[in-house]
Amino acid sequence: MTSTPATPFGRVLTAMATAFADDGSVDLEATAAIARHLVDNGNDGVVVSGTTGESPTTTVAEDGRILAAVKDAVGDRATVVAGVGTNATAHSVELARQAEKIGVDGLLLVTPYYNKPGQAGVLHHFRTVVEATGVPVMLYDVPGRTGTQIALETYAEAITWDPVVAVKDAVGDYVRGVKLIEMGYAVYSGDDVANLGWLAHGGSGFVSVVAHAAGKEIAAMADAFASGDHAEALRIFTSLVPAMEAIMGVPNYGATTAKAALQLLGVIDNRNVRGPLVPLDDAEVDALRAGLAASGLL
Repeated sequence: MTSTPATPFGRVLTAMATAFADDGSVDLEATAAIARHLVDNGNDGVVVSGTTGESPTTTVAEDGRILAAVKDAVGDRATVVAGVGTNATAHSVELARQAEKIGVDGLLLVTPYYNKPGQAGVLHHFRTVVEATGVPVMLYDVPGRTGTQIALETYAEAITWDPVVAVKDAVGDYVRGVKLIEMGYAVYSGDDVANLGWLAHGGSGFVSVVAHAAGKEIAAMADAFASGDHAEALRIFTSLVPAMEAIMGVPNYGATTAKAALQLLGVIDNRNVRGPLVPLDDAEVDALRAGLAASGLL
């Protein structure tokens, strides 16, 4: 008898971009439009103010307004997860409490970056933020950005706290991931190129960037795999390789490529980002357009 992995926040989520006006201010209307586009196109939920949402560049007040706008736009038909990870514990606690007041469904809590704390520091940070609210928590392990990987011993302690239910994994170690699932975590792929692999290893779903442009296709891949049609799941994954390479396989990727893709799709009317990021130039947009077209997304 087979069992379906737990999906506490839904199966397909996007780490969504935050729209900015030409003067650099947050464009709440356009941000809400992004959220609606995602939920209309295969997403069960959205992650707000994560890395792709350029959270290191936004203030607490801006984060609150962004979150409220997204909650108002799609909160009645999708889960809304608030990114509250920073490299200052008190700052993350402030964001977590603000998110709880707004009524989110979950918190995304990344390992503190740049500081490079030891595991005792990581555990203290996580515990302090988790205990600040009663909101379900998805930890986020992305050592390529944070400089610190969460140890299995740290995971073993954190899963004993009731709010901690999931992890967004961008480590890409499937054996390690199986161990996390055995501990009780719902494991979400945090790297689009690993999405199909995580399904094969018991993963619950995805926190995607490519789903800005390919939400329906990624959902269809998950459906095919769940139904036992692994060949069809592989076919869909293979068809998305050009888009994945165009969005995630270039040096200036993430919020920059997500916003340019949304602009090409007509969801937003610009690809503005905040420094230190710079928007894609025309040649980069042409390459992105070609990758999306090759995957049948344009």
